[in-house]
Amino acid sequence: MSTVNMDRVILHCDMNAFYASVELLSFPELASRPVAVCGDPEARHGIILAKNERAKAFGVVTAETVWSARRKCPGLVLLSAHHDRYREYCRRINGIYCRFTDMVEAFSIDESWLDVTGSTRLFGGGEEIADNIRRTVKGELGLTLSVGVSFNKIFAKMGSDYRKPDATTLVSRGNFRQLIWPLPVRDMFGVGGATAAKLAGRGIKTIGGLASCDRTLLEAQLGKNGGLLHDRANGLDDSPVAAALERRRIKSVGNGTTFRRDISGEEDIRAGVVALADTVAGRLRKHGVKCRCVRVDIKDPLFRTISRQTRLAAATNVTEDIVRAAMGLMARHWRSGDPIRLITVTAEALADEGDAEQMSFLDGASLGTGAAPDGPRRGESLDRAVDSIRRRYGAGAITFGSVLNNDIGVGVETEMDEHADWPGL
Repeated sequence: MSTVNMDRVILHCDMNAFYASVELLSFPELASRPVAVCGDPEARHGIILAKNERAKAFGVVTAETVWSARRKCPGLVLLSAHHDRYREYCRRINGIYCRFTDMVEAFSIDESWLDVTGSTRLFGGGEEIADNIRRTVKGELGLTLSVGVSFNKIFAKMGSDYRKPDATTLVSRGNFRQLIWPLPVRDMFGVGGATAAKLAGRGIKTIGGLASCDRTLLEAQLGKNGGLLHDRANGLDDSPVAAALERRRIKSVGNGTTFRRDISGEEDIRAGVVALADTVAGRLRKHGVKCRCVRVDIKDPLFRTISRQTRLAAATNVTEDIVRAAMGLMARHWRSGDPIRLITVTAEALADEGDAEQMSFLDGASLGTGAAPDGPRRGESLDRAVDSIRRRYGAGAITFGSVLNNDIGVGVETEMDEHADWPGL
């Protein structure tokens, strides 16, 4: 089917079982067996992070416990995660995409949109480009991906989900009603469980039903999102694909970890918070941004979670400012002796470092952090000196004294957990 009549040609490239596929490059003898990538059960990260198609056939799903996955699939082979390896392959994969167009927008570590409208004269139609990319990635990296080809980003994304693994699916103006509309409304990009339940309450069970529903009624029930979903279902999305060289605008930077043992008491909590805030502040500086809000998520041994946040009077990317704000939240909202399984520290309400900001005569009091008027500037200089040492000698070359020799499993190399930001290209 030709893509000649498409006004835009958008691809969505989705790597197949990315983590598991990267791990299997080192263990080709396991390719015919059900395989899953998991965290370290001994470090209490015992959940499934990714699985291959053979494991998926047994019903193994992402984020379930290793114990549950093994009940479904007794022969499941478990492999440890190597996040640095995944980031390197992400970089190489997106490098291949950039051979075909400079309009590459990363959606996650294993998914990207490509606008190849301007590339069709060089490389052929959208489907031809998609097939060429799949062959190139497989030939050079040994990995497979599924590609959706369409006239907008939403249908391209849904096309890459339509047929897996290692497939190209065209969703055109002429066939989207036949391909997309019969799908369950839950499959519509942007429809979560709660929204699907609300739609089902109105008798809307398919994407076609969503598309044919009165837009005004949807907005009355779901707000602006109702109108947006109606437009998407009718192929009316015109959102652009960002250029690869355009700086990715991040909305938050966070890091969380499950501790090796349940922690309690101020000393334990401070060690955990310092390690996490150190990583978060370093990423803020790397991205050239500061935060105006700090959020803390706390999970207890029974997996009950609370989330609290505080607004800062001045934007910051200084480690000690984030530690002070997070510890303040912990002191106000968590009893020191109660056990904690996981903490996540997230910096939100981001602004560019160069943005002008009015200074307060009451800096310490208004920040709510106890910082002296010149504290953030001195602290930032110190943090940047630490950044320089780590770049030269490694992440473990320098750290905070409160983090040294801890037995809870945190340090400057604390690995990203469920609320962490994705580092991009």
